[in-house]
Amino acid sequence: MPNSAHKNSISIAVMPGDGIGPEVMKPAIALMDRALERTGGPKLSYEELDAGAECYRRTGTPMSEEVFEKAAAADAILFGAMGLPDVRRPDGIEIAPQLDLRFRLELFAGVRPVRTIPGAPTPLADPRAKNLDFVLIRESTEGLFTSRGKGEVTPDYVRETWEITRAGSERLFDFALQLGRRRKAKGSPGSVACVDKSGVFRAFAFFRQIFFERAKAFPDIDARAFNVDATALDLIRRPWIFDVLVTENQFGDILSDAGAALMGGMGMAPSADIGLTHGLFQPCHGTAPDIVGMGKANPTAMILSAAMMLDWLGETKQLPSCGAAADLLQRAVDAAFAPGDLRPFELGGEAGTQAITDRVATQLEALPLEA
Repeated sequence: MPNSAHKNSISIAVMPGDGIGPEVMKPAIALMDRALERTGGPKLSYEELDAGAECYRRTGTPMSEEVFEKAAAADAILFGAMGLPDVRRPDGIEIAPQLDLRFRLELFAGVRPVRTIPGAPTPLADPRAKNLDFVLIRESTEGLFTSRGKGEVTPDYVRETWEITRAGSERLFDFALQLGRRRKAKGSPGSVACVDKSGVFRAFAFFRQIFFERAKAFPDIDARAFNVDATALDLIRRPWIFDVLVTENQFGDILSDAGAALMGGMGMAPSADIGLTHGLFQPCHGTAPDIVGMGKANPTAMILSAAMMLDWLGETKQLPSCGAAADLLQRAVDAAFAPGDLRPFELGGEAGTQAITDRVATQLEALPLEA
């Protein structure tokens, strides 16, 4: 169970990871602390934990049991990018402690917001694509990923299988429908769509059936179902039609990256992995070993992931000051990019880690506490 410390003492397990992970983690923590200072929020206590590909290279394990226990005991986990292309297990699989944490802590809801930032470059020309605000929820403990490390391999074929359970699907859909209700209360359409391939696979027919069963308890929500291929098409053609999308693990893994592209790229995309008792927050991007130490890493996704953590802490620990700090930090990011002259390196500009951090910090001081 997570740390049950007094609500004014919040423990955060910090796992900076590999590559640019530590480079974007440091400014995100500094900005988060300042946002909390401005809103009168609690002081966060941080413990940095060693995990990832470099840890595996040094010690032979990507995450020790001691590190896991410390992460599990914290009130929340702030996670950097992990893995390196040249560091693999003997079977060729990449080092990915984040997957181990998802399964062991039952972080079943992978929350991937797709919200375009004012002034930031995006790939679609339609003006409606400049104001996207929807959420993709990826089931993160079942589906095809249950076959990780267990596939049957022979000289003639390889067999991987997926697993979908009623219990896992019910908790996922309840989470998605509750999120749809909270978003509706704030002005969103209040629609939740199950994304699957039910016309072909029995597993997804089962998945969709459970979705509509759970949706009966949410008569105020417009419950829909889309095929995954049609959804992929509409993510490019008309992404503004979506509100909340909920899907299986592998489909969510693919569609969430398409959603990140709609925001301008992985460096702009935050995420959270949420369970019944634990929360892990991380940017969607990788470790980018080709730009380590060059000051080019975009910290935006890490900053917004920190804001998601504050919002979750505010809700789960009933700390309005944390929610206010999350709102302030997100608005500071928006205000930093709004003029249109702040363009990260991966989007063809010259704004690196420090330039983006400085602009967000300036806006963090200038903005009023309430929008």
